[in-house]
Amino acid sequence: MRFVHLSDLHIGKRVNGFSMLEDQEYILIKILNIIDDVEAEAVILAGDIYDKAAPAAEAVTVLDGFLNSLAERGLPVFMISGNHDSPERLAFASRLISKTGIYISPVFNGKIEPVVLKDGYGKINVYMLPFIKPANAAEFTGASPESYTEAVAEVLKGIHINKEERNILVTHQFVTGARRSDSEDISVGGSDNVDGAVFKDFDYTTLGHIHRPQQIGENIRYCGTPLKYSFSEADDVKSVTVVDMKEKGKIDIETVPLIPKRDMRRIEGSYNELTLRENYIDTNVEDYLGVTLTDSAYVPDALGKLRTIYPNIMTLDYKQAGRSVCDFSVPNEGEEKTPSELFGDFFKKQNGRPMTEEQEHYLNGLIKEIWEGEE
Repeated sequence: MRFVHLSDLHIGKRVNGFSMLEDQEYILIKILNIIDDVEAEAVILAGDIYDKAAPAAEAVTVLDGFLNSLAERGLPVFMISGNHDSPERLAFASRLISKTGIYISPVFNGKIEPVVLKDGYGKINVYMLPFIKPANAAEFTGASPESYTEAVAEVLKGIHINKEERNILVTHQFVTGARRSDSEDISVGGSDNVDGAVFKDFDYTTLGHIHRPQQIGENIRYCGTPLKYSFSEADDVKSVTVVDMKEKGKIDIETVPLIPKRDMRRIEGSYNELTLRENYIDTNVEDYLGVTLTDSAYVPDALGKLRTIYPNIMTLDYKQAGRSVCDFSVPNEGEEKTPSELFGDFFKKQNGRPMTEEQEHYLNGLIKEIWEGEE
């Protein structure tokens, strides 16, 4: 059986104030085209379907259209909730919808019943485990797990797996060792880590939660997001994961690249260089951009002016002498500096030169006026 593994659509997401909804609608159409091209027989959506627990009406409409298109193709669809989703909202009418072949994980109640598929090699049991925390496992298993690994392990103990058949797990957790990006929710100290060993009884574990596509162990995989949601992903290649599950023990995995309507990338140069037509004429100026200016001084209204050429600039900063002007250092422990010295350091890093005597005199006058006003 050939199935497409997707996750982390984050429908309705905003990045640096920009709505990604139009881009998401576009990429979902591209995904449908890939599903048709590879002749997929099932689709897996491994959580974080929406970006918010209470999605906007427009986001709900986009998902509705996508699921309807999958239902029209007669494909079984397996969808679980992630940490961004509301399990209750996502599972609404799930028993009714399942009659169309779209299976949505219910609100976690401690029980995980498989959906059984069949192909030329026999049965494939698909288990759906939505995002859970230790408290969820404690409520339904009677155990008191102290970690996410213990929580997932306790829940999976309740599944009676026939190891002679092929078994797929769809879940949404952070597996230890996965490479993260800036667009994910990160728990302090990695407290949400799950040891991949807990999935050893499954022939293939389809994961959501991490935004970079990657393999964790032999048959544990994150497919990643279909779009870039942070500049830490600017160099990533987004893709659709296509899995061919053949006889027991035989699995082939390939990826099909996704080309977005607007890429997310970084550009760097002086204001004059970036506004020179020959430097941007052959690029997609509609892309989402992180701009770094190398000018030695601030360019008045640089963002507004640059947006007349590059309308979707998300961030803009300055870089001088190989370092960002925003890279302000913190005084070493025990080091004491006067307010004027601290501001002098700030000014130098911001402008690449120290203040003039006139500027220092003006600054000291302001500081004296402020300090005396507080007495």
